[in-house]
Amino acid sequence: MACKHILVTGGAGFIGSAVARRIIEQTPHEVLVFDKLTYAGNLASLAPVAAHPRYHFAQGDICDAGAVRAAFESFKPDWVMHLAAESHVDRSIDGPGEFIQTNLVGTFVMLQEALRHWRGLQGEAARNFRFHHISTDEVFGSLGDDGLFREDTPYAPNSPYSASKAGSDHLVRAWTHTYGLPTVATNCSNNYGPYQFPEKLIPLIILNALEGKPLPVYGAGENIRDWLYVDDHAEALLLAVEQGRIGESYNIGGINERKNIDVVHAICDLMDEMAPDARIGPRRNLITFVSDRPGHDLRYAIDCAKIGSELGWRPRETFETGLRKTVRWYLDNRAWWGDIRSGRYRGERLGTLAN
Repeated sequence: MACKHILVTGGAGFIGSAVARRIIEQTPHEVLVFDKLTYAGNLASLAPVAAHPRYHFAQGDICDAGAVRAAFESFKPDWVMHLAAESHVDRSIDGPGEFIQTNLVGTFVMLQEALRHWRGLQGEAARNFRFHHISTDEVFGSLGDDGLFREDTPYAPNSPYSASKAGSDHLVRAWTHTYGLPTVATNCSNNYGPYQFPEKLIPLIILNALEGKPLPVYGAGENIRDWLYVDDHAEALLLAVEQGRIGESYNIGGINERKNIDVVHAICDLMDEMAPDARIGPRRNLITFVSDRPGHDLRYAIDCAKIGSELGWRPRETFETGLRKTVRWYLDNRAWWGDIRSGRYRGERLGTLAN
């Protein structure tokens, strides 16, 4: 494939950095990472590719139309992969305003600047331009014991985070149907893997288990999520922006449903195997059940048949293989997470203001 210029917003975050690394390591494309570098943005996540001549970085806020326009004008992207978002449900409970600004206003700014840029293109460049919006399965609300989220599942967001992402999804759809902007959208299940900020369940449990700290589990741990290894997700995202049909959305899932308590048990067992510590003892003894998150959705599960049939994608990792790789990575990369644990985030509970 001919080299494309890909603008990745939020490219210093967890999923965005996986996309940026994959672009450099496995494609001929150039990438511009555009990131505000909030608490969850970390240039160390891009260190493996930062010296590559096809990698570029610009610090900026997607709510700043001037900065976004400058990035479009200097880099002249063929594709935009829009991942920049406030993404942690607990933080959205404590401070929903930031989620409205970034996820709704920021997406509006990105769409407006993408539209202006696209209207200035001609011929093949205009026909091949894509704006890829990356979203979450949480926009669909909560499932019972049965069923799966499909692309045509009605939206029913239950948290400030998921509501803000649902709104951004609707903006993207509207800009396609009203203005003709060539967009594609994806909605993914819970990601995990290397370089994930340690407020999320899996890295938090790994690091607390390593340090012999309590392992907090909401409620009785019965909430169910579908777990998607981040490198599998990055592969799917690049397929979607390259081959996805304009105006369509694609669900991306790991086909790995697990109760939260079973995830925590699996991490405890891997930590006992890979990092035994006689002072700590069996990690399952560290599990501490805490009051549930307000409005905690019971179950998410993705039907990803559409992306499989249309684009030929299927996750490569099982939950067991992906989790083993993830635990190993955190054990081997203390330098990456050490600064976070000592400063910006120490594993404290968030999202309790609604109680």
